[in-house]
Amino acid sequence: MDLGIKGKTALVTASSGGMGRNIAHALAAEGVDVVLFSRSVDKLESVAADIRRRHGVHALAVPGDMLVAADVERLAATMRREVSGPDIVILVTGRPPNPIRATLEESDPARWDESYQNQLWSAIQVMNHVLPLMLDRGWGRVIAITSASVKQPMPHHCLSTVFRAGVAAYMKHLANEVAVHGVTVNCVAPALIDTSHRTGPSAYTDAQAEARTKMTPLGRMGTQEELAGVVTFLASMQSGFITGSSIQVDGGMIGALL
Repeated sequence: MDLGIKGKTALVTASSGGMGRNIAHALAAEGVDVVLFSRSVDKLESVAADIRRRHGVHALAVPGDMLVAADVERLAATMRREVSGPDIVILVTGRPPNPIRATLEESDPARWDESYQNQLWSAIQVMNHVLPLMLDRGWGRVIAITSASVKQPMPHHCLSTVFRAGVAAYMKHLANEVAVHGVTVNCVAPALIDTSHRTGPSAYTDAQAEARTKMTPLGRMGTQEELAGVVTFLASMQSGFITGSSIQVDGGMIGALL
């Protein structure tokens, strides 16, 4: 299927590795030029070079931090100058602090503030600077990565659930306000996606990974490619009548009808 987005330009945040990098590759495979934004300069340049080599599209690396206003302002200025602004924005944000804890154990204000900054404010700050660049184009796609815990809270995920739910609410408001400009705004809410690329305290143990495979009727973890495929579809021409939605990619884990 031709998704109709060849030649479009996408901004992908947190794209030096993991989910953001995989989404950038999936878009580039459809002929989309990409602007990569992340803190790690060397990794970001490496991803950009790999995308150019593998997909033959333009890939621009813009190092910076979603939490630093000057960095986000520079990102917007660079896109205005280099690509006349993005057609597609993919918002991948940070994780809550480790280790994750039970709800009543989350009594440290610093952890709450870190979670708010990393997961909610970072997305808002990027949107404040980037979305105005899209509104005069008459077409656009914004997709934020949240979590299935927004729809079905999971144990020890309180910090993630609260602020990713905030992202979902913020995106719903945006969807209603920018639809008149031809811009759709949606969320993708993943769970049980393979994260074997992670290292250190954020990596799952073998026992944790095995337990997670039992949480879905499909009996396996989802792949990064499956998640990126859903994001890419929401960025496509064919998704133009979907806005204000949150699409779960969880292998059937969430049991609610709505």
